Amino acid sequence: MPVLHLACRCLGGFAAVVAPVIVSAVLATSNAQSGARIVLPPKPCELEPGAFRTVTRVIDGETVVLDDGREVRLIGAIAPRAADAGATAPQGAWPAETAAVDFLSKLVLGQRVQLAHGQGPKTDRHGRLRAHLFSGDAASRQWVQGEMLAAGWARAYAFADTAACAADLKTYETVARTARAGIWAMPFYQEWDASRSGQLMQRRNHFAIVRGTIRSVARTASGVYLNFGDDWRSDFTVSIAKDVAKREPEFAATLDALKGRTVEARGWIERRNGPMIALTHSSQIDLLGTATAPDQPAVVPDTEAVAAPVEPGPDPDTTLPGAKQSRPDPPVETNPGGLDL
Repeated sequence: MPVLHLACRCLGGFAAVVAPVIVSAVLATSNAQSGARIVLPPKPCELEPGAFRTVTRVIDGETVVLDDGREVRLIGAIAPRAADAGATAPQGAWPAETAAVDFLSKLVLGQRVQLAHGQGPKTDRHGRLRAHLFSGDAASRQWVQGEMLAAGWARAYAFADTAACAADLKTYETVARTARAGIWAMPFYQEWDASRSGQLMQRRNHFAIVRGTIRSVARTASGVYLNFGDDWRSDFTVSIAKDVAKREPEFAATLDALKGRTVEARGWIERRNGPMIALTHSSQIDLLGTATAPDQPAVVPDTEAVAAPVEPGPDPDTTLPGAKQSRPDPPVETNPGGLDL
């Protein structure tokens, strides 16, 4: 099967071509803002070339309509919305959302684009195409998701079935994060401190990037838990389910060595005892810097626009005696946040 050959943005320019070869990122990911992959160098980014169509409408910062009437959901890039900040505003009235839509419109509206697909399903449950988009001609090809990320009008994400280009997407995101461009100038889009569990609980059902030092690693029958505090009943935790560990054994083998290391985890915050991010793919966690003592404080983000934290108490029906390393599996939240895919 032919795949899309994507050459990533360099600081001096951009180039991409379509050919039956495999791609690898060409921009380093060692920047302190994004860190480096935990396990191995990222696998080649393989995308299946799709149809060429013209974009006739931009619905929001993640969704466009093609000339054949089909809608396309741009996978891998989350555009801003008022709900990100807990604000209420009609669609299109939130400044960051408006800026993202305007930027996307300049890239693709009225333009001929090529679709490209990863290994997962090509449509979501609403019948929308899930795809990467490429605009421009052969001499000036642009990866639409990459341009949105590099300009600061989206954040990178990946699920297990949409992770083909996760490392490349985060590389583009690094450009905007380093410059604090676009949404990265706003406190609620910046890195959150893992030690502030009360503030993280206020971000429940929202996508967030959380930075902190792992104090302990616990294993249960259902998976692995990375504990960022002394009390897993109320502190922030990252979970790696058994099926995720089985799917990525090399990644799973590195987890016990993460005690005392500073990492960033990205995903939707749920309440399972305290705040938790459940990983579905290794690209959701990045190792930062060198080893640090478990009690070293995490980086504190600018939280000026965030309400004062209210520390959550333990859940009475799930609090059990025993040491952290023998933690029980937490109850699954009935309505966790996430993209409507």
